[in-house]
Amino acid sequence: MEDSSLKRFGVSMDGALLRKFDGLVGLRGYENRSEAVRDLVRDALIQQSWEESEQLVAGSILLFYNHHQRNLLEEMTNIQHGYHDFILATTHFHLDHHSCLEIIVVKGKAKDIQELSNKLTSLKGVEYGKFTVAPVEKV
Repeated sequence: MEDSSLKRFGVSMDGALLRKFDGLVGLRGYENRSEAVRDLVRDALIQQSWEESEQLVAGSILLFYNHHQRNLLEEMTNIQHGYHDFILATTHFHLDHHSCLEIIVVKGKAKDIQELSNKLTSLKGVEYGKFTVAPVEKV
């Protein structure tokens, strides 16, 4: 049985760390510390849950790359075709003469999606890759 009622608890923190945390609270626009703590706890729970290999997740793989890199586009396409069951959509943007941004929307078991992300982000010519994910089941 899920208890969704609000619970209060105390947190002890070093003064310097609390000042930095308060700065983050203000920077991110939270109305209070509680909102920020809730987001941090949710984030930690999501991170832990998707690391479980059988967890069903959805998310995106963000890739910045140089499209002039020899064989990169062919390698990216071959990898994506190998994981086509997990790819819901891709969007490609031309940022300038050399640089492209690709966003790949994914859904599947965490271990498979992580493997796909690792293969793509480790390709020569990919300058930056970021994998963001959330569990499909509610945490």
